[in-house]
Amino acid sequence: QVQLVESGGGLVQAGGSLRLSCVASGRTFSNYHMGWFRQAPGKERDLVAAIGTGGSTYYADSVKGRFTVSRDNPKNTVYLQMNILKPEDTAVYYCGARVRVTVPYAYWGQGTQVTVSS
Repeated sequence: QVQLVESGGGLVQAGGSLRLSCVASGRTFSNYHMGWFRQAPGKERDLVAAIGTGGSTYYADSVKGRFTVSRDNPKNTVYLQMNILKPEDTAVYYCGARVRVTVPYAYWGQGTQVTVSS
Protein backbone atom coordinates (compact mmCIF):
# COMPACT_ATOMS: atom_id res chain seq x y z
CA GLN A 1 0.00 0.00 0.00
CA VAL A 2 1.24 3.46 -0.94
CA GLN A 3 -0.50 6.81 -0.49
CA LEU A 4 0.17 9.75 -2.81
CA VAL A 5 -0.53 13.44 -2.22
CA GLU A 6 -0.06 16.07 -4.95
CA SER A 7 0.48 19.77 -4.40
CA GLY A 8 1.71 22.85 -6.25
CA GLY A 9 -1.14 23.54 -8.66
CA GLY A 10 -2.62 26.96 -9.18
CA LEU A 11 -3.50 29.73 -11.62
CA VAL A 12 -0.75 31.04 -13.88
CA GLN A 13 -0.54 33.12 -17.05
CA ALA A 14 0.58 31.61 -20.34
CA GLY A 15 4.36 31.45 -20.47
CA GLY A 16 4.68 31.02 -16.72
CA SER A 17 5.93 28.11 -14.63
CA LEU A 18 4.74 25.81 -11.87
CA ARG A 19 6.31 22.92 -10.02
CA LEU A 20 4.10 20.08 -8.87
CA SER A 21 5.09 17.72 -6.07
CA CYS A 22 3.86 14.26 -5.18
CA VAL A 23 4.77 12.86 -1.78
CA ALA A 24 4.48 9.13 -1.22
CA SER A 25 4.04 7.28 2.04
CA GLY A 26 3.84 3.59 2.85
CA ARG A 27 6.10 1.17 1.01
CA THR A 28 9.60 1.98 -0.13
CA PHE A 29 9.31 4.82 -2.64
CA SER A 30 12.42 3.83 -4.58
CA ASN A 31 10.74 0.58 -5.68
CA TYR A 32 7.99 2.38 -7.63
CA HIS A 33 7.87 3.70 -11.15
CA MET A 34 6.09 7.05 -11.05
CA GLY A 35 3.94 8.85 -13.59
CA TRP A 36 2.23 12.20 -14.01
CA PHE A 37 -1.17 12.26 -15.71
CA ARG A 38 -3.60 15.03 -16.54
CA GLN A 39 -7.29 15.17 -17.32
CA ALA A 40 -9.03 18.17 -18.87
CA PRO A 41 -12.83 18.55 -18.82
CA GLY A 42 -14.46 16.19 -21.30
CA LYS A 43 -11.18 14.44 -22.16
CA GLU A 44 -9.42 11.21 -21.26
CA ARG A 45 -6.76 10.99 -18.60
CA ASP A 46 -3.42 11.02 -20.43
CA LEU A 47 0.13 10.26 -19.38
CA VAL A 48 2.25 13.42 -19.38
CA ALA A 49 5.59 12.25 -17.99
CA ALA A 50 7.05 9.28 -16.18
CA ILE A 51 10.22 8.36 -14.34
CA GLY A 52 11.38 4.85 -13.58
CA THR A 53 13.16 3.35 -10.63
CA GLY A 54 16.42 3.63 -12.55
CA GLY A 55 15.88 7.28 -13.44
CA SER A 56 14.78 6.86 -17.05
CA THR A 57 12.17 9.40 -18.19
CA TYR A 58 9.34 9.65 -20.68
CA TYR A 59 7.48 12.70 -21.97
CA ALA A 60 4.42 13.11 -24.11
CA ASP A 61 5.13 14.98 -27.33
CA SER A 62 2.88 17.83 -26.23
CA VAL A 63 5.11 18.69 -23.26
CA LYS A 64 8.56 17.61 -24.44
CA GLY A 65 11.07 20.40 -23.98
CA ARG A 66 8.83 22.28 -21.54
CA PHE A 67 8.24 19.82 -18.67
CA THR A 68 10.80 17.97 -16.57
CA VAL A 69 10.07 15.04 -14.25
CA SER A 70 12.45 14.19 -11.43
CA ARG A 71 12.48 12.26 -8.19
CA ASP A 72 14.12 12.62 -4.79
CA ASN A 73 14.05 9.19 -3.20
CA PRO A 74 15.23 10.24 0.28
CA LYS A 75 12.26 12.66 0.38
CA ASN A 76 9.83 10.13 -1.15
CA THR A 77 8.86 12.80 -3.66
CA VAL A 78 8.44 13.08 -7.42
CA TYR A 79 8.32 16.49 -9.12
CA LEU A 80 6.96 17.88 -12.35
CA GLN A 81 8.56 21.17 -13.36
CA MET A 82 6.31 22.86 -15.91
CA ASN A 83 7.71 25.76 -17.96
CA ILE A 84 6.34 27.86 -20.81
CA LEU A 85 2.83 26.86 -19.83
CA LYS A 86 0.06 27.05 -22.41
CA PRO A 87 -3.72 27.28 -21.99
CA GLU A 88 -4.01 23.73 -23.32
CA ASP A 89 -2.03 22.54 -20.28
CA THR A 90 -5.06 23.38 -18.11
CA ALA A 91 -6.17 20.19 -16.35
CA VAL A 92 -6.25 18.30 -13.10
CA TYR A 93 -2.85 16.69 -12.66
CA TYR A 94 -2.48 13.33 -10.91
CA CYS A 95 0.52 11.27 -9.90
CA GLY A 96 0.45 7.50 -10.10
CA ALA A 97 2.66 4.62 -8.99
CA ARG A 98 3.31 1.09 -10.20
CA VAL A 99 5.73 -1.60 -9.13
CA ARG A 100 6.68 -2.73 -12.65
CA VAL A 101 6.42 -1.15 -16.08
CA THR A 102 4.47 -4.22 -17.23
CA VAL A 103 1.52 -3.60 -14.88
CA PRO A 104 -1.04 -0.78 -14.72
CA TYR A 105 -0.64 2.20 -12.43
CA ALA A 106 -2.33 0.97 -9.25
CA TYR A 107 -2.03 3.92 -6.87
CA TRP A 108 -3.22 7.48 -7.41
CA GLY A 109 -3.20 10.81 -5.67
CA GLN A 110 -6.20 13.10 -5.31
CA GLY A 111 -5.11 15.50 -8.04
CA THR A 112 -4.17 19.17 -8.16
CA GLN A 113 -5.71 21.78 -10.45
CA VAL A 114 -3.53 23.66 -12.94
CA THR A 115 -5.16 26.55 -14.79
CA VAL A 116 -3.28 28.54 -17.45
CA SER A 117 -4.87 31.78 -18.59
CA SER A 118 -4.31 33.38 -22.00
